[in-house]
Amino acid sequence: MTSRNTSATRRKWYIGVLGQHAPEEPVLALAYRIGKGIAERGGVLLCGGLGGVMEAACRGAKEAGGITIGILPGSSPDDANPFVDFAIATGLGEARNFIIVSASSALIACGGQAGTLSEIALALRLGKILAGVRTWKIEDHRGKKDFFPSFESAEEAVEYVFSRLQGAK
Repeated sequence: MTSRNTSATRRKWYIGVLGQHAPEEPVLALAYRIGKGIAERGGVLLCGGLGGVMEAACRGAKEAGGITIGILPGSSPDDANPFVDFAIATGLGEARNFIIVSASSALIACGGQAGTLSEIALALRLGKILAGVRTWKIEDHRGKKDFFPSFESAEEAVEYVFSRLQGAK
Protein backbone atom coordinates (compact mmCIF):
# COMPACT_ATOMS: atom_id res chain seq x y z
CA MET A 1 0.00 0.00 0.00
CA THR A 2 1.44 3.36 -1.01
CA SER A 3 1.16 6.50 1.06
CA ARG A 4 -0.93 9.18 -0.62
CA ASN A 5 1.17 11.90 1.01
CA THR A 6 4.64 11.20 -0.41
CA SER A 7 7.15 13.99 -0.82
CA ALA A 8 6.14 14.28 -4.48
CA THR A 9 2.46 14.77 -3.58
CA ARG A 10 2.93 16.57 -0.26
CA ARG A 11 0.29 19.16 0.39
CA LYS A 12 1.33 22.78 0.58
CA TRP A 13 1.63 24.51 3.92
CA TYR A 14 -1.05 27.04 4.78
CA ILE A 15 0.52 30.11 6.33
CA GLY A 16 -1.94 32.30 8.19
CA VAL A 17 -1.36 36.04 8.09
CA LEU A 18 -2.93 37.97 10.96
CA GLY A 19 -3.29 41.73 11.14
CA GLN A 20 -5.51 44.74 11.34
CA HIS A 21 -7.90 46.16 8.81
CA ALA A 22 -6.49 49.72 8.71
CA PRO A 23 -2.78 49.90 9.64
CA GLU A 24 -0.21 52.57 8.80
CA GLU A 25 1.79 52.32 5.57
CA PRO A 26 4.94 50.75 7.12
CA VAL A 27 2.85 47.81 8.36
CA LEU A 28 1.23 47.43 4.93
CA ALA A 29 4.69 47.24 3.34
CA LEU A 30 5.69 44.52 5.82
CA ALA A 31 2.48 42.58 5.11
CA TYR A 32 3.14 42.77 1.36
CA ARG A 33 6.64 41.33 1.86
CA ILE A 34 5.27 38.59 4.15
CA GLY A 35 2.78 37.54 1.46
CA LYS A 36 5.45 37.64 -1.22
CA GLY A 37 7.80 35.51 0.89
CA ILE A 38 5.10 32.93 1.60
CA ALA A 39 4.36 32.54 -2.12
CA GLU A 40 8.05 32.40 -3.08
CA ARG A 41 8.46 29.44 -0.72
CA GLY A 42 5.45 27.63 -2.15
CA GLY A 43 3.10 28.23 0.77
CA VAL A 44 -0.59 29.04 0.50
CA LEU A 45 -1.54 32.29 2.18
CA LEU A 46 -4.56 32.01 4.48
CA CYS A 47 -6.11 35.13 6.04
CA GLY A 48 -9.33 36.91 6.95
CA GLY A 49 -9.74 38.00 3.35
CA LEU A 50 -10.59 41.67 3.92
CA GLY A 51 -8.49 44.85 3.65
CA GLY A 52 -5.43 46.27 5.37
CA VAL A 53 -2.78 43.72 6.33
CA MET A 54 -4.84 40.94 4.75
CA GLU A 55 -5.09 42.68 1.38
CA ALA A 56 -1.45 43.76 1.34
CA ALA A 57 -0.28 40.22 2.12
CA CYS A 58 -2.58 38.74 -0.54
CA ARG A 59 -1.31 41.25 -3.09
CA GLY A 60 2.29 40.29 -2.33
CA ALA A 61 1.47 36.60 -2.65
CA LYS A 62 -0.42 37.05 -5.93
CA GLU A 63 2.34 39.17 -7.47
CA ALA A 64 4.77 36.35 -6.61
CA GLY A 65 2.51 33.76 -8.26
CA GLY A 66 1.01 32.38 -5.04
CA ILE A 67 -2.37 31.10 -3.95
CA THR A 68 -4.54 32.98 -1.43
CA ILE A 69 -7.51 31.94 0.67
CA GLY A 70 -9.75 34.36 2.56
CA ILE A 71 -11.90 33.16 5.46
CA LEU A 72 -14.51 35.92 5.53
CA PRO A 73 -16.56 37.01 8.55
CA GLY A 74 -19.69 37.79 6.51
CA SER A 75 -21.96 35.79 4.27
CA SER A 76 -20.85 37.15 0.88
CA PRO A 77 -17.72 36.03 -0.98
CA ASP A 78 -17.89 39.39 -2.78
CA ASP A 79 -16.57 41.03 0.42
CA ALA A 80 -13.10 39.54 -0.22
CA ASN A 81 -10.26 41.77 -1.30
CA PRO A 82 -9.39 41.54 -5.03
CA PHE A 83 -6.28 39.41 -4.38
CA VAL A 84 -8.14 36.48 -2.77
CA ASP A 85 -8.32 33.38 -4.99
CA PHE A 86 -10.68 31.38 -2.81
CA ALA A 87 -13.17 33.36 -0.71
CA ILE A 88 -14.91 31.34 1.98
CA ALA A 89 -17.86 33.27 3.40
CA THR A 90 -18.59 31.91 6.87
CA GLY A 91 -21.23 34.24 8.32
CA LEU A 92 -19.42 33.71 11.64
CA GLY A 93 -18.12 37.22 12.33
CA GLU A 94 -15.08 37.21 14.62
CA ALA A 95 -15.60 33.49 15.33
CA ARG A 96 -14.03 32.86 11.92
CA ASN A 97 -10.70 33.67 13.61
CA PHE A 98 -10.71 30.14 15.03
CA ILE A 99 -10.95 28.69 11.52
CA ILE A 100 -8.05 30.82 10.30
CA VAL A 101 -5.82 29.77 13.18
CA SER A 102 -6.77 26.10 13.31
CA ALA A 103 -6.47 25.61 9.53
CA SER A 104 -3.02 27.23 9.36
CA SER A 105 0.20 25.21 9.47
CA ALA A 106 1.95 28.28 10.94
CA LEU A 107 1.03 31.95 11.41
CA ILE A 108 2.61 35.37 11.14
CA ALA A 109 1.07 38.32 13.00
CA CYS A 110 1.79 41.72 11.48
CA GLY A 111 0.61 44.82 13.32
CA GLY A 112 -2.76 44.30 14.86
CA GLN A 113 -5.54 45.37 17.13
CA ALA A 114 -7.88 43.35 19.37
CA GLY A 115 -8.86 40.87 16.62
CA THR A 116 -5.21 40.09 15.96
CA LEU A 117 -4.61 39.65 19.68
CA SER A 118 -7.45 37.11 19.85
CA GLU A 119 -5.91 35.19 16.93
CA ILE A 120 -2.50 35.24 18.63
CA ALA A 121 -4.09 33.84 21.80
CA LEU A 122 -5.80 31.07 19.82
CA ALA A 123 -2.52 30.21 18.06
CA LEU A 124 -0.70 29.98 21.39
CA ARG A 125 -3.51 27.90 22.89
CA LEU A 126 -3.44 25.48 19.92
CA GLY A 127 0.37 25.23 19.98
CA LYS A 128 0.79 26.63 16.47
CA ILE A 129 4.07 27.88 15.05
CA LEU A 130 3.77 31.65 15.37
CA ALA A 131 5.96 34.63 14.52
CA GLY A 132 5.33 38.34 14.90
CA VAL A 133 6.40 41.47 13.06
CA ARG A 134 5.53 44.79 14.74
CA THR A 135 2.74 43.16 16.69
CA TRP A 136 1.62 42.52 20.25
CA LYS A 137 4.13 41.81 23.01
CA ILE A 138 2.64 39.50 25.62
CA GLU A 139 3.54 39.11 29.28
CA ASP A 140 1.73 36.92 31.80
CA HIS A 141 0.88 37.79 35.39
CA ARG A 142 4.27 36.50 36.58
CA GLY A 143 6.19 38.60 34.10
CA LYS A 144 6.95 35.75 31.69
CA LYS A 145 7.58 37.17 28.22
CA ASP A 146 8.52 35.88 24.79
CA PHE A 147 5.57 33.58 24.11
CA PHE A 148 6.47 33.76 20.42
CA PRO A 149 9.39 35.32 18.54
CA SER A 150 9.10 38.82 17.14
CA PHE A 151 11.15 39.91 14.14
CA GLU A 152 12.13 43.25 12.65
CA SER A 153 11.70 42.16 9.05
CA ALA A 154 9.09 40.26 7.08
CA GLU A 155 11.79 38.06 5.58
CA GLU A 156 13.02 36.92 9.02
CA ALA A 157 9.50 35.99 10.10
CA VAL A 158 8.85 34.02 6.90
CA GLU A 159 12.21 32.26 7.23
CA TYR A 160 11.41 31.36 10.84
CA VAL A 161 8.01 29.75 10.17
CA PHE A 162 9.22 27.78 7.15
CA SER A 163 12.34 26.55 8.97
CA ARG A 164 10.16 25.42 11.89
CA LEU A 165 7.75 23.66 9.51
CA GLN A 166 10.58 21.91 7.71
CA GLY A 167 12.04 20.83 11.04
CA ALA A 168 8.67 19.39 12.10
CA LYS A 169 8.56 16.76 9.29
